[in-house]
Amino acid sequence: MIEFHNVNKWYGSYQALADITETFAQGEVVVVCGPSGSGKSTLIRTINRLEPIQSGSIRIAGQDIYAPGQSLNALRAGIGFVFQQFNLFPHLTALENCTLAPVRLRGLSPAQATAQAVALLERVGLGHKAQAYPHQLSGGQQQRVAIARALACSRL
Repeated sequence: MIEFHNVNKWYGSYQALADITETFAQGEVVVVCGPSGSGKSTLIRTINRLEPIQSGSIRIAGQDIYAPGQSLNALRAGIGFVFQQFNLFPHLTALENCTLAPVRLRGLSPAQATAQAVALLERVGLGHKAQAYPHQLSGGQQQRVAIARALACSRL
C-alpha cells in the first residue's frame, strides 16, 4: 500500500531521512519510534507531501505521489493522520472538525458528512461531545476527535 524507495530528505546540511526503503501492506499497523530528531515526523509528513523529498520515491497504491501532475488535493483526500498537537480548528465544534474535509475534499453532502462524523465520534466514545469546542475537551478527548477526523477523510 505504501512504498518508500531510497527516500532522502535534508534540512540544509542535516539529513533527516537517509535512503529509507520500506513497504507497508494495506491494513498493516505500523509503529514508527525513535529518539527526538530521528526523522519520525518528517517521514510521516512526506506521505501527504507536507514535506518534500530530495530524492527517491514514495508510492501509495502503486502511484508515485511526487510524479508531475499528481493532484495534491486528491492525494490528501485519501490520507488521514493525527498530528502530534492534534491541530483541531478551535472555532469549530468536534462535529464540525470531523465534517469539514469530507465535504470540501471528498465531496460528501453536509448530511452525509454529519452522519459519518456522528458515527465516528460515537466509535471513539465522544458522541456526547459532538457540540463541544476543542477548549472544552481534555487532551485525550481532543486526540480522539483528531482520530475521528482522520478516519472521516478515509474511504471507509
